[in-house]
Amino acid sequence: MKGNITLKILGIIAVVVALFFGVTAVISVICNNKNLEKIKSFEKVEIENQLVPQVDENGYYTFTTDEDFKVVQLTDVHIGAGWISYSKDLKALNAVAAMVTAEKPDLVVVTGDIAYPVPFQAGTANNLSSAKMFATLMEQLGVYWVIAFGNHDTEKYSYYDRTKISEFYESSDFKYCLFKSGPEDVDGYGNNVINIKNSKGEITQSIFTFDSHAYIESDIFGLGGNYDNIKESQVQWYRDCVEKLTAHNRVVSGMENPVPKSTAFFHIPLKEYQDAWYEYVENDFKDTENVKHIYGVAGEDGIIVYPGVNEDSLFEAMVELGSTKAIFCGHDHDNNFSVEYKGIRLSYGMSVDYLAYIGIAKRGAQRGCAVITYSPDGSFTSKNENYYQDKYVSQFQKEVVNMEELTQLATLPEE
Repeated sequence: MKGNITLKILGIIAVVVALFFGVTAVISVICNNKNLEKIKSFEKVEIENQLVPQVDENGYYTFTTDEDFKVVQLTDVHIGAGWISYSKDLKALNAVAAMVTAEKPDLVVVTGDIAYPVPFQAGTANNLSSAKMFATLMEQLGVYWVIAFGNHDTEKYSYYDRTKISEFYESSDFKYCLFKSGPEDVDGYGNNVINIKNSKGEITQSIFTFDSHAYIESDIFGLGGNYDNIKESQVQWYRDCVEKLTAHNRVVSGMENPVPKSTAFFHIPLKEYQDAWYEYVENDFKDTENVKHIYGVAGEDGIIVYPGVNEDSLFEAMVELGSTKAIFCGHDHDNNFSVEYKGIRLSYGMSVDYLAYIGIAKRGAQRGCAVITYSPDGSFTSKNENYYQDKYVSQFQKEVVNMEELTQLATLPEE
């Protein structure tokens, strides 16, 4: 008798739980459809003489221009795509649309965490819904775009893994998405190269995207904050690419130094970001032999910079080959600094996030984008732009936020 009662209670609990998840799933779909309808109200970005990339003989997307080339870096958009995050998702989409519309870039590069499928904050674990919402927005705006995956884009508990999300982004349904899964024998998804060539056929800039992965195997849910690293197969792929691109320039132009200049975009910062910032702080916030401060501050608590926990050799390869002059990443939402370290610029973009950090929706100093302009000679300039400037005119009303500035951390974490 007691056993039957227990079974009945468990059955009732199971039904209640199933009903809860069923109802919330339906509500999430309704909310997402409302946001998708609002996305359709955004107008296409009018770009005079918009550059159209072609796929070259090596399979790389290639833009051809003898003029400046503008990239907007977005990072940590954090679309939850659930019933809890509904209003915050619209704010994030609104911010993205306003900044892209005003800047009119040739290319948008997103350095990870488009999705944030954390159920207790989003109301769902369906990360494909987040990807669909962002892709729909970018296609509506009509601006070319590419992504590098972040740790939240495909959580272990989310519905879809990197394979499925990569297949979605690679879909031929998207006219403006330049994402490629990358070579099958290289770790990760989205290891990709986009080239800028001049009218002579010389590569003036190569834009690398890397998958910086998520968490190490012993912390697969990321509860310990043990982030992963760029893998050796990716470093070798990078070396091979630089060699191939150099050979192209040598043949096309007979240049004395045919190594193309390049920049790299990915989510989780390298350990060198931490090394550089710590050295700068230890020198009383003054430049050192290795470190030159360009702009921005570190506003994160704790260890300040949150890189992969293991060693990797990507930075050393970049120094050795002499091609890559800058790295742009995200991940640490309250860091927006840019420093030159051993000849390579290490920069954070500004986050869009309204969802992940507690209380971040009500703060504004950290929210925005990075604007990178490449010159025909391969040099570049970069700057971070705050979303709450008047030049970013939003279709839906901007929220009132606390604009208290981020401050540089005056001390380093204790050992």
